[in-house]
Amino acid sequence: MEFGFANFIWRLFWISRWCVGFLLFLNSIRHQVTGQIRYSIPEEMKIASIVGNLAQDLGLDLNRLRSGRARIVSGENNQYMELKTDKGILVVKERIDREQLCGDVTPCSLSFEIILENPIELHRVAIEILDINDNAPFFPNKHIQFETSESAAIGAKFPIEKAFGQRGTPQPRFKGNSCGRREPTEIWNR
Repeated sequence: MEFGFANFIWRLFWISRWCVGFLLFLNSIRHQVTGQIRYSIPEEMKIASIVGNLAQDLGLDLNRLRSGRARIVSGENNQYMELKTDKGILVVKERIDREQLCGDVTPCSLSFEIILENPIELHRVAIEILDINDNAPFFPNKHIQFETSESAAIGAKFPIEKAFGQRGTPQPRFKGNSCGRREPTEIWNR
């Protein structure tokens, strides 16, 4: 009986030691990864355009950005973004072409980390690149004419031929109203 009780105490000691070690580990990494921030920007923004106020959005002091030597770390060869630590803002460093970056993948986004030292902090940043539809579509027929009656229901849909992009990819969206004569160029060219 004595041997069983000692064995029980020994196991309890090791389990509690493991639990305390695990809790200390969780406490140590709690401050390292503090959050994620997400921005959406249109493609082809001008260089030095402001994406967002990173310091304010993450709740960081500008002095902390400078003293922690904040920097962007990404696995990409191209650095599309730059962190201005003196102002705490994230700006466009290089022109972003959504089609070149992501192809036909939707949604298109870039992800990177902002790292600060002493104590180490890691903040994940994701930036969604929105398509500005810079590839003007064309219609096989230059003029498309259709007639609608005055009694047409609101929201009625009228089939037309598909428009094609510069690369020959279909552009099935059609924007316009259901009355009157409209040219495809009136609808696509804003």
